[in-house]
Amino acid sequence: MPTRITLTLLTGLVAGLALFAAEAQAQSADIFVSKAPLAPSVPGGGFFFGLGGSYNSVNFGTQSLYAVGVSNVYSGGALVATGSAAGPTSVSMPLQSTLAPDVQLGYFQHFANSNWLWGTKFNYSYLGATAAASSFLIPQAGSFTSGGTTTPFTGNAPVGSFATIVNHQMAWLFFLGRSFDAFTVYLGAGPSLSQIQTKLNNVAGCADINGTPTLIAPPNNFASSGWVAGGAVSVGATYFLSPDWFLDFSYTYDATLNQTASYAAPFTNTSGAYTTVGTLSGNSSGRLTTQSFTVSINMLFDVARRAGWLN
Repeated sequence: MPTRITLTLLTGLVAGLALFAAEAQAQSADIFVSKAPLAPSVPGGGFFFGLGGSYNSVNFGTQSLYAVGVSNVYSGGALVATGSAAGPTSVSMPLQSTLAPDVQLGYFQHFANSNWLWGTKFNYSYLGATAAASSFLIPQAGSFTSGGTTTPFTGNAPVGSFATIVNHQMAWLFFLGRSFDAFTVYLGAGPSLSQIQTKLNNVAGCADINGTPTLIAPPNNFASSGWVAGGAVSVGATYFLSPDWFLDFSYTYDATLNQTASYAAPFTNTSGAYTTVGTLSGNSSGRLTTQSFTVSINMLFDVARRAGWLN
């Protein structure tokens, strides 16, 4: 009888210890899970503002240049000859790399009951990239008329230096994407706008008259600046550090339309008894492509989550 009582007590004690151990293990697991870091999920949507920087590969491509000179020659105030010459050339500009500050402003929103999202963002970058070529010629061909006789001639318009500069570049992109926990990936496209400057320094007009090199138009400097439209495509990914902050990583390819810059200036050149009065004019044209790798830190204003703050 005592043996049976002892066995019953031991059995109860073992069962109690087993139940206590199981409960302690469960509590321990709960504590561990509650202390484990949880990755933030992507908010439903909102407005965002970001600052960052970009590495840019800027290709000014091949620029086309055209020059034309028109002149009248006087002697003692009397017109003794008229002439003109014109011609084109092309110049391959060197590829440029630059680091640039970047600002973006945008909005995104998930589709209802979906991990897919849509959005738009405006991006601004100050590239400040310059490509230059120096000491080349623009071939010229023309004729002059004197005393009723027209004589053909050839010549050149020597150029001391030619520079193409892109400063401001902006793009307005529309994008579609998908969220995965704390990440999103997206693909976007939209119009762009770039400010491009051109500078021509020490441009002159020279002609070979009867085999003799002759300076017709003295050296002059020209500059032009304007905005040119284009288009951009972008692929990127974001990572949310918290519901209010996220990192944005993107690659963007931007190509402008062809831009033509025109220039013109009068000239007067006196040599001996002759004075030449005329105009040296022309244009340059080309397009720009930019590849940008951008990283930015962004602050999100989640309208849906913060709506209660406004009440």
